[in-house]
Amino acid sequence: MSDGTPEERVDTPPAAVGPTAGTTPAVAPVRLRRLRREAWGFAIGSLCFFAGALPVYAQWAGVVWTGVTFFVGSVFFTVAALIQLLLSGRRPPKAQTSRPDRADWWSAAIQFAGTLLFNTSTLVALLAAIARPDAVGVGWRPDAWGSLAFLVSSFLAVEATRGRERLWDRDARTWHGTGLGMLGSIAFAVSAVAAYVVPSTGELVSVQWTNLGTAIGALCFFGAAVLSRRTIHHGVIGRRLRRHRAAQL
Repeated sequence: MSDGTPEERVDTPPAAVGPTAGTTPAVAPVRLRRLRREAWGFAIGSLCFFAGALPVYAQWAGVVWTGVTFFVGSVFFTVAALIQLLLSGRRPPKAQTSRPDRADWWSAAIQFAGTLLFNTSTLVALLAAIARPDAVGVGWRPDAWGSLAFLVSSFLAVEATRGRERLWDRDARTWHGTGLGMLGSIAFAVSAVAAYVVPSTGELVSVQWTNLGTAIGALCFFGAAVLSRRTIHHGVIGRRLRRHRAAQL
């Protein structure tokens, strides 16, 4: 998660954040609201994927509503990823862009692409379930390409975190967020491999690992989203917002 714009770097001197220092305090409430939406999007999307991966829920909801659950979760992921990419201060890399900033932007961009792939796969599975709910093997299976995109994005996020002191915002990447994101991406990758259909048998490599990997990955992403809210409220953006409110009293 991240906050601010390039003009609102974490290393901004105290004199630049007072009531007369341009527009920084004025935009802080808007930035905070955007970050809240971003965190909630990832959290809700994660819970949807966690529920859909539970056999008990799938049996109770049925194949169509389980498909709806996965699709809705993927939409929340996409909205949150778009906010993270476009509305949190990141800028496309240029020649002078530092290595951490470059890795940070590409991580967010590839993550967004991965969510679009999950949108596609969950929608296709949902439409198939609506058309033939009783068909053998109907239902969503972890998307290999989307999982690969998440894995690459997580590696780049770790690279950005290694140089977080040189990031456009030091709170844009934190070790608890990138660590949980990496674990979640690995779990999703495991679930995608387990969901491979063996041509000779027509069955998945492992139904258990398919569901378990999706559920564990979703919990990791949920944890990262929840912890990012702590960064939002206790980080620089939160302090700026409190100073802005104090100045108005």
